[in-house]
Amino acid sequence: MPSRRVLLTRKSLLALSVGVISLPICTSLYAQEGVEKAQQEKSIENITVTARGRVETIVEVPLSERYFSEMEIESARIKGVDDFIGLTPGVTLANAQDSGTNFITIRGVSQVRNGEPPVAVVVDDVIQVNSRSFDQGLFDLQSIEVLRGPQGALYGRNATQGAIIINTRKPSDVLEGYVQGAIGRGNEYQIEGSVSGPISDDLAFRLSARYYDTDGIYDNITTDEKINFKQETNLRGHLSFNPTDDLSIDIRGSLSDTSSDANTYTYQGVTISPDTGEVIGYQDASAFDSNIVRRNTAANNKGFDERQTSQLSVRVNYVLDWATLKSVTAYDTLEQRNGADQFPYSANTSVNPGISFSDGTQSQFVDVEAISQDLRFMSNDDVIFRWMFGVYYLATDRYISSSTGYDLGMGIEEVTRAPILGGAVNPTSSFSADDNNNTAYAGYFNFAYDVFDDLELSVAGRYDKDERKQYVDEQQGAYSLDGEYTGPIGTPGAVNKAEFSSFQPKVSLRYLFDSKTSLYTSWGRGFRSGQFNQNGVGAQAAVLGLNVSDVLDQENTETFEVGFKTTLLNGRLHTSGAVYSTEVENAPFFVFVGELGAQVLVGIDEISIEGGEFEASYDISDDFKIYAGLAISDSTVDAYSLEPSYEGNKAPYVPDSTFNAGLQYRTAISDRLDFFSRVDYQRLGGQYWDPANITKRDPVELTNLRVGVESGDGVWNVVGSINNLFDEEYNAEYVTGGFAYAAAPRIWRIDVRYNFY
Repeated sequence: MPSRRVLLTRKSLLALSVGVISLPICTSLYAQEGVEKAQQEKSIENITVTARGRVETIVEVPLSERYFSEMEIESARIKGVDDFIGLTPGVTLANAQDSGTNFITIRGVSQVRNGEPPVAVVVDDVIQVNSRSFDQGLFDLQSIEVLRGPQGALYGRNATQGAIIINTRKPSDVLEGYVQGAIGRGNEYQIEGSVSGPISDDLAFRLSARYYDTDGIYDNITTDEKINFKQETNLRGHLSFNPTDDLSIDIRGSLSDTSSDANTYTYQGVTISPDTGEVIGYQDASAFDSNIVRRNTAANNKGFDERQTSQLSVRVNYVLDWATLKSVTAYDTLEQRNGADQFPYSANTSVNPGISFSDGTQSQFVDVEAISQDLRFMSNDDVIFRWMFGVYYLATDRYISSSTGYDLGMGIEEVTRAPILGGAVNPTSSFSADDNNNTAYAGYFNFAYDVFDDLELSVAGRYDKDERKQYVDEQQGAYSLDGEYTGPIGTPGAVNKAEFSSFQPKVSLRYLFDSKTSLYTSWGRGFRSGQFNQNGVGAQAAVLGLNVSDVLDQENTETFEVGFKTTLLNGRLHTSGAVYSTEVENAPFFVFVGELGAQVLVGIDEISIEGGEFEASYDISDDFKIYAGLAISDSTVDAYSLEPSYEGNKAPYVPDSTFNAGLQYRTAISDRLDFFSRVDYQRLGGQYWDPANITKRDPVELTNLRVGVESGDGVWNVVGSINNLFDEEYNAEYVTGGFAYAAAPRIWRIDVRYNFY
């Protein structure tokens, strides 16, 4: 059984020493505003959150929550989801394969490729309906809330172990804004900014934009090019209309365009020539090791990934004397296409395989359109019995195709809605595609009753029904090099139906000792909707001895939790903690069948998880703050019908512990000039990547450092930062069978920001 001790190694001690010596301060957005916010955030009872759909103090909310204020988002340089997740104990995130492919793990429950996350993501009150848009750049933010524990009673399916609430900055009633530019390693460039102000007495606007560009750092030894390049443009517009004191209407639109590399994996089953990138030998399974990191790749084809997303939402808030009516309507689109070398990701081709048994191409195309509607009635906050009723509707149309092709050494042509046959750059060898029409309905309630002045009992529940239809493409099948149809995959033209549903209750009891201390306990159930594998994948996998289905059943969870929040030592020490026990039924797991290019989701019948989190921050002085957090997750596979011999093993993708620590020191050296520095340390405990527990990644230690200078009035600042300060080498993802994806190396950046108002 892995040790639960968290040790401060030489690297972590050095990182903390660097932070102390560099005398940090926290960058403020504006001088006056920054001082007021800093003073307010020292009082935990002043932090307000919206975790339960209404405004409450963080002490009042009976759940485990990590809150990021606008000031902390700026001082920690949170520009992506992995930035704030790296500062949240009990939550981890791996980015691999392409934009939109993420693997978030929270309290021992994980996301898998082509699957849904175990958290709901809510941006400006809109539940995000497509996990492939989760990893867009973050900018111009007001706050972030990371909720741990089941949240399905309010946020619905997939919120089995949490929710992430992101609030962008709202339109202002005075003209203000900022512009920020950055350069970094890998020929990285960034620029972002916003402008906001009034249009009339009751109408205000905010326009925000961000552009990011990097050439990448690692090399492809075959093409002599950089890999993991990326360009991303994000645009966001927000109108706030308040025709009366009781009625507010918010219209928000966003666009995102990403162009990047894809599938920059290495395969440990072969030996690659360091000079030519060709396969020169084989490795047996004993050589597979998730701790072996190869940062450079050897594919003869340059991968590509193109993703475009958009969202338009309308929020209406109408306050009555006795209640509030809230409506959120959203329309989302996503189109993503990518292509890359197929394993073993070498310089070999289909026409010149050398000793390689295979080296083709692979591609995937996804086109999603969705419309959602959330409507709720809420009682006033200042009553003994507080209630909420709501209904939710979601209609999604998703087309997906996955294909493999013959590598003729001429590059990759994207495959979308039809195979590319005969005489093509890379003729299609297999084509699997289906159109999915999904409709989800939900009704929910939330009651909170003050049994006594200090004791609150809350009961919440939600019923979700998810109806899915799959229309299998009639062109689905295998093809020869000259474009001849050689046989079907699955049942071309088939129409498949599935339905998933669950009632998700949650009961909480919270005792409020005072405005600074609370104790709570809760019990809740959640479910993650099932889904279709691509038709015929089960039959393909059976050829290799894998007994799986074309339909992945839903996941069900049950969690018990006890926690506390308190402030001690005259408001200087803030602590919170929770312990929990979770039972998971049919946890999804991803199996990649490289020989067939097949991506299969299977269910692990039963997993039990026990763990907890503890977080603390201490204000040594008004200028100097230290903080730390520890989370432990002990997971066990209790039942696995696909492979009973794995029972008793650890669950995949679950670190046995996560530890965070950091410090910042605030001071001003003159009336006109301040200094800034911050250090954050993270330790990811050891974890397995599969239920077989074949290879375990050793613990990973990461340190980020920021040092800067700003004007005393907060108008401008210049800040330098280094992520992965000690250049830790580790794999961000490791897929069973020897497929490794190297994580980012040390990256430096310099940011310059100017605020105007």
